[in-house]
Amino acid sequence: MTTFTPSTADEVLSVVQWALAEEAPVEILGHGSKRGIGRPVQAEHAVDMSRLSGVTLYEPEELVLSARAGTPVGEIEALLSAHGQEFAFEPMDYGPLFGTAPGRGTIGGVLAANLSGPRRLKAGAARDHVLGVHAVSGRGEAFKSGGRVVKNVTGYDLSKAMAGAWGTLAVVTDVTFKVLPAAETETTLVIRGLIDDDAISAMALAMGSSAEVSSAAHLPQGVAGRVLGGALGGDPATLLRIEGFGPSVAYRRESLTDLLRNAGPIERVEAERSRRLWRDVRDCIPFADATERPVWRVSVAPSEAAKLVLALRMEAGADAFYDWQGGLVWLRMEADPEAEILRRLIRRFGGGHATLVRAAPSWRASVPVFEPQAPALAALSARLKEQFNPKGILNPGRITATTADDRTS
Repeated sequence: MTTFTPSTADEVLSVVQWALAEEAPVEILGHGSKRGIGRPVQAEHAVDMSRLSGVTLYEPEELVLSARAGTPVGEIEALLSAHGQEFAFEPMDYGPLFGTAPGRGTIGGVLAANLSGPRRLKAGAARDHVLGVHAVSGRGEAFKSGGRVVKNVTGYDLSKAMAGAWGTLAVVTDVTFKVLPAAETETTLVIRGLIDDDAISAMALAMGSSAEVSSAAHLPQGVAGRVLGGALGGDPATLLRIEGFGPSVAYRRESLTDLLRNAGPIERVEAERSRRLWRDVRDCIPFADATERPVWRVSVAPSEAAKLVLALRMEAGADAFYDWQGGLVWLRMEADPEAEILRRLIRRFGGGHATLVRAAPSWRASVPVFEPQAPALAALSARLKEQFNPKGILNPGRITATTADDRTS
């Protein structure tokens, strides 16, 4: 196996052109923090992007940052924090879930996986914040899309097409994101003792209130004790985050406390401890147990989430917690991923999609890791791939078993 380590965009172009000429499939890597997601890539060669690193432009006043694709997100977030700014979509760090150090995921990987975090309902995901990219397509052609200012939308949709493509369309070499001011402070209200159904209702009430709740999650019995170093204890915890300026946060906190006064005992987690708590939720720390027990990421209608989990537990062993007001369910299975059961139940409860995030390689090779697409959408994805990566040389097999069916998400 040959591993290429380009340090410039021109070198990336040369590598892809070689791969195309030789019809030699290549795996695209940063630091490998998300390498365990998706099917095992069917390639004998790899392109390690970690040397293509560094922030190339940062204008805090313009809320714009550009960086080479291999730049670690941890380095970028430290730079933004020093200027009181952040990625509003707070991209998840998959490192802990796979037993590796946090902060090593790259900015190119953020876009390729279309990452987001607990603020998804309010701030969206990576594709909603990307402004532009430079990339090399599977045709061996360099191209750029978008620009370095928020108002420049030239080629904007093409930049978004790279989001969630998992490197099957092009190798992104540089990326530009909009950034936003970070909240001055935050508070998390913690309602104790709610069963899943009641927690879903409480989160819906909070998100629909004037308190401007930015994140809502529920940690059932036992799961709550696996975040914030165990400080919450094992009893169920329903989390509601309020962010902003100090006086505004205090006012909205009291308003929300009054609204939910009959829901159950309410505790508060303030400032930095609140940030740590939501990082643990974001990074799926309750299931970051250094095992290969299968972990699913399931998106469903919030009103159906608790019903889905209950029905699943009638047929298979599963642990669960909820983010996005219940719209995102994290599941850890006992042994078998139980893909057929899970997807049957998702259809039964109104539809959605499931991604097998963590599993042993044998399972990843045999189970549809990403949600199968409807025929019309699959045909559209196939046409898009034909335009960008017709020979299937980039990350073949990552999304589906055959390169001809690789898709964007």
